[in-house]
Amino acid sequence: MSVYIEWLYGDQETALNPLIEDAIRYSLTYEGISEPVELSVTIMSNDEIQEINLDQRGMNKPTDVLSFPMVNIMIGEQFSQSIKHEPKNPETDEVYVGDIVISWDKVLEQSKLYGHSKERELGFLVVHSMLHLMGYDHETEAEEAIMIHKQKEILEDMGMKR
Repeated sequence: MSVYIEWLYGDQETALNPLIEDAIRYSLTYEGISEPVELSVTIMSNDEIQEINLDQRGMNKPTDVLSFPMVNIMIGEQFSQSIKHEPKNPETDEVYVGDIVISWDKVLEQSKLYGHSKERELGFLVVHSMLHLMGYDHETEAEEAIMIHKQKEILEDMGMKR
């Protein structure tokens, strides 16, 4: 697994990079993904993520996390099946699954709002985004219930109970 982490904002808290990598690894393991993957995670400010949110989603406001999946999930297949059809990077023999963009301002704001650590909030946002990269969404109540359940179990596996 290759994870490219870039801190554009915050205190360049690269000490949190292992947490980001763990959240990705636990998410993949939870979903039974054994295929070698690569992805990027970029930490930025509210202003920067607001620009991307406006450009990509037409929403002129900051958000906590954005996910940009690169795997085409085939109708009737799950991510674990679809990833096998994707081309691999010839240098790494890994499938590029997508990009995660996180607002560090929102990590700090939401950790205070929900009464937990910035580490727990960062872990939650990475897990949430990984589920999006793997084809999950929360557009309906049923989809949201599935995501909430999976997020909770993955975070508990990581030792990050609420």
